Amino acid sequence: MGIYGALSSAVTGLRAQSHALENISGNIANSQTTGYKRMETSFMDLIPDAPLKSQVPGAVLAQSRATNNIQGDIQTSSNETYIALNANGFFVVEPKVGQSDGNSVFAGSNYFTRRGDFEIDKDGLLVNGAGYYLKGLPIDPATGNISGSVPEVIELSNAFLPANQTTTINYQSNLPQLPKTANYKSTVYNSELLGSENFAAGSTTAATNGTVNLGAGAGANLATTVFADGDTMTMTVNGVAVDFKFYDSGSSPVPTGGVAIDLVAPRTVQNVLDDMQSELRDFGGGAAASATVSLNGSNQFNVTLGTDYHSSFSISGVSAALETALGLTDPQTSSDPTLATVNTVSADDADDFVANSISGGAITVYASNGAPVNVQLRWAKVDSAASGGTDRWNLFYLSDSAAVGGSPAWTNIGQDYEFGSNGSLSTSVPQATIDDLRVNGVLIGDVVLAHDTNGVSQFADVNGTVTVSTLNQNGYGAGEFLSVAITDSGRVVATYSNGERIEMAQVVTAQFNGINSLKRLDGGVYEATSESGEPIFDLSGSGIIGGALEASNTDISDEFTKLIITQQAYSAGTRIVSTADEMLQEALNMIR
Repeated sequence: MGIYGALSSAVTGLRAQSHALENISGNIANSQTTGYKRMETSFMDLIPDAPLKSQVPGAVLAQSRATNNIQGDIQTSSNETYIALNANGFFVVEPKVGQSDGNSVFAGSNYFTRRGDFEIDKDGLLVNGAGYYLKGLPIDPATGNISGSVPEVIELSNAFLPANQTTTINYQSNLPQLPKTANYKSTVYNSELLGSENFAAGSTTAATNGTVNLGAGAGANLATTVFADGDTMTMTVNGVAVDFKFYDSGSSPVPTGGVAIDLVAPRTVQNVLDDMQSELRDFGGGAAASATVSLNGSNQFNVTLGTDYHSSFSISGVSAALETALGLTDPQTSSDPTLATVNTVSADDADDFVANSISGGAITVYASNGAPVNVQLRWAKVDSAASGGTDRWNLFYLSDSAAVGGSPAWTNIGQDYEFGSNGSLSTSVPQATIDDLRVNGVLIGDVVLAHDTNGVSQFADVNGTVTVSTLNQNGYGAGEFLSVAITDSGRVVATYSNGERIEMAQVVTAQFNGINSLKRLDGGVYEATSESGEPIFDLSGSGIIGGALEASNTDISDEFTKLIITQQAYSAGTRIVSTADEMLQEALNMIR
């Protein structure tokens, strides 16, 4: 090859360094371009075929090498629609090819970019600074799940968000084992309970009755018209016996042993009944703490245990004369109590109900037309294991705050919550349904009260109040479109004036096996090639960062260093050309 070969190699070197200079200049020019990937220059030597002893270095070929796999710095931004990728991959975009009847027209092809400076245009589309439109998959607003599998241009709507009727209330809470209601007194037996007999007809407690009608106004009669000196009676409550001994202090001494009841004139029948009631409460044990001894509506002798619903009770040891006077049988055992369910509480009884229950929280729900309704909840303990029953609760809601008289004000949801000694529900209640929920005349419809598996418990609480851990619902009123943002999971979320944030689309990203073999196009986008392979779409939103942009991966100082090296290499190449020229001149001068 000789001098001409050296000259040719020098020219390829100059051409290669020129190519390197072109890449360097492009990198420096795009050092501030969002998502730009710098181009490196690779040099490849071209060796001519020659015997082993005659081989020469040969020429050089410059090739561009992409750096798509090298990430630029992530910079935060106040724009909520800007996004960056903190992973290998690309956003899927598409250019607009025209307009038809006022609508944007797209070709349906996929391009790929790391440029994430997307903003909403006049048509509600997300377009970046290079004019490419972001693609993703729509989200079903009813289920929140992605629908479809083929990426499409994300289109946002600024229309009003229609109201969504409440169908589910998520409610989890802990009920105190001992509710400290307004009427609770530690010294009063069962005062923590609702007292169903005060709110529902048919509720009765353990009772015994005489059969003799003592006549109207019998309570005002002298005591001796019913009771006689020397009469006896024993009342036994849960095994605790109270022996009553009646005497006339005007003619007889005070009897010993038991409880003495004086009949001396002018004491009345009512005085004697009051004394018996007081003494029974004092000496009959906790189960008799609210016992009553009185005349019933038929003017018959009557004994009940008040708010105790489970204790055994009997009367025995009745003297013959007293047994006849009252129409008692000896012995007489109380009938089994019946604790009725309180379905509704009237307005007349509302204050008493509130005083015998504890607040369970309040929540706003929505009717089908978006009308907001405030639902106030109250828990009432209706039975207790401490009194021989089971720890049972009912949940009520304020159905009519303007109710008067006998009209219902509070309504039972219709579900019993019974707890074991460990504080967990005896029978799991993962959910309860409030049928035809109506508050202050506004119909909501059937609403599921979702508790989850162990969402309602009864553990000891020193405050005696309900601790609500979860209280939310799935309804909302109509709302006006305010703004849109892209989250770190790649969800495009619209915000409305009613406070709702609705996920509208999922940003799709694409990865390539041959990431550096993509074809570069204008605007920082790439096109798949046979060397890059087909895109692998990712719907998880992995690596997406909202409110951020990826800067160019160009390093100015590094580019300037390469610029100096390239300049010196080019200068060295020109020296080869000059030297080869001088040698050719010498060869030509030999024939002169």
